Amino acid sequence: QLQLVESGGGLVQPGGSLRLSCVVSGFTLDNNAIGWFRQAPGKEREGVSCVSSVSRGTDTDYADSVKGRFTISRDNAKNTVYLQMNSLKHEDTAVYYCAVRWSWPAERCVGLLGAEYGSWGQGTQVTDSS
Repeated sequence: QLQLVESGGGLVQPGGSLRLSCVVSGFTLDNNAIGWFRQAPGKEREGVSCVSSVSRGTDTDYADSVKGRFTISRDNAKNTVYLQMNSLKHEDTAVYYCAVRWSWPAERCVGLLGAEYGSWGQGTQVTDSS
């Protein structure tokens, strides 16, 4: 019954922007952190960002490669998490996935280890046309 659906990907020029959405159904996100991950062809999946159940300041985390360019946010009422991506680069090209944090403390964004998340969506493709 639990399902995560990513959307918002597409083809953009270098320096362009996209906003990804992760809609969760069959589950309420009030008590769980959410993470965004990405995987490029031939590369290992990497953590991009995460947001705690209550997002303030340090309640988010970002990979060094996207700091200052990406912003994660959530709307618990809509069971949706967003990833605003600005100043896109060629190296941002990947399939982006969202996932629910299940490991304790599940409500906190304390890292970007994929093993601590689950219920992965199908992903959405982001391509920088460089």
